[in-house]
Amino acid sequence: MAKAKSAFVCTECGAEYRKWQGQCGSCREWNTLSEVRLSAARPGAGSGAAVGGAGRGGYAGALSREVVDLANVDLSEVPRLSSTFEEFDRVLGGGLVPGSAVLLGGHPGAGKSTLLLQTAGKLAQSRRVLYVTGEESLSQVAMRAHRLQLPVAGLKMLAETSVETILGVAERERPEILVIDSIQTMHLEDIASAPGGVAQVRESAAALTRFAKQSDTVLLLVGHVTKDGTLAGPKVLEHMIDASLLLEGGADSRFRTLRGQKNRFGAVNELGVFAMLEHGLKEVKNPSAIFLSRAEEQAPGSLVMVVWEGTRPILVEVQALLDDSALGNPRRVAVGLDPNRLAMLLAVLHRHGGLFTGDQDVFLNVVGGVKVLETSADLAVLLAVVSSLQNRPLPRELVVFGEVGLSGEIRPVPSGQERIVEAAKHGFIRAIVPRANAPKRAPEGMQVVAVDKLADALEAL
Repeated sequence: MAKAKSAFVCTECGAEYRKWQGQCGSCREWNTLSEVRLSAARPGAGSGAAVGGAGRGGYAGALSREVVDLANVDLSEVPRLSSTFEEFDRVLGGGLVPGSAVLLGGHPGAGKSTLLLQTAGKLAQSRRVLYVTGEESLSQVAMRAHRLQLPVAGLKMLAETSVETILGVAERERPEILVIDSIQTMHLEDIASAPGGVAQVRESAAALTRFAKQSDTVLLLVGHVTKDGTLAGPKVLEHMIDASLLLEGGADSRFRTLRGQKNRFGAVNELGVFAMLEHGLKEVKNPSAIFLSRAEEQAPGSLVMVVWEGTRPILVEVQALLDDSALGNPRRVAVGLDPNRLAMLLAVLHRHGGLFTGDQDVFLNVVGGVKVLETSADLAVLLAVVSSLQNRPLPRELVVFGEVGLSGEIRPVPSGQERIVEAAKHGFIRAIVPRANAPKRAPEGMQVVAVDKLADALEAL
């Protein structure tokens, strides 16, 4: 019998080492190496076993051992299956791809199991679906489906944590969609470690993904996240799958946002918005409407900006609050924005706007729990800070977007025309935008003020 070997894998970046060491040489993190026992190779097993097997004519069928000319590769569009949720399909890039592995992560209570149970219940009315639960009993899942008023006829269920058993059932049932809830509870008998460990999560995901590629099955995996929002388990798991999605939303908010972090079949910057209601998650077709539920009386420091998420503009409100600091080092708190960028923008405001905030505590918040990742919010952030600093409310019908450079220039942002049109649809009549984004003909009833410098934007107020 061949002797079992072991390796040490970094849980942050997936780098492998022959022996344990305190610091990972790739990501420079400390105490992140975990031992993984490697089973001995079976006689006759080759590298092609991981991806071999004939598929039913979808994505897996494109895996080939033959060398071909890139110019002769078939460019026909990969077929997609609708998830029955337009917002889910948007983040996926148009729908579920046969033979793909999709990982859905999120904090406990975010709604991962609810979303996949709703999706599986609706898809089971026309397709073969197998839902495997490793965390709950079948009666618990049935109670949730009854509470959500889901169609349950035709949905095949299995309560199991053994990957070998699951693959055996899947070979017999031949599902088109396979849901695993969750990957942290799965285990292989050949791996000598507890479920949820680095070795079990990695090898279980590899076995399930291999089955999905060989049989053209859509594999949906549920994954837990750590307290800092990263996926629990080895980082190499994200390299195995085709799409990694994150469902965000606190327990104090009924809104959930679904964002793509990796997608081999579409863009990664798409955003889907859902509302958690009594009967489960309901997609929000017009996110701007829910993020613009503003107070009756306009307060200083409040301003609406237009951010671009994937293929659509979204209007969100940013709020700033400045107060005299009693500390030697004033606080800089940003919720939904990058705190480091906030400090940089305050320096630009002092240097090129002539407004000093070094003695002020600065608090910034994006209403609705949205995380703004693009730089088009720079100008709106600075104007909201100025409004709070001078205790002067801004016009309620004003909308702002634009990137601010270190020299005080206002830089253009992508899709400026579409942002202005979206603002006009929601009743805004005045916009302060970069000059390069100013349209030749503004929408009817909309006054567009084009600016080149930060000083021009402050004067336009």
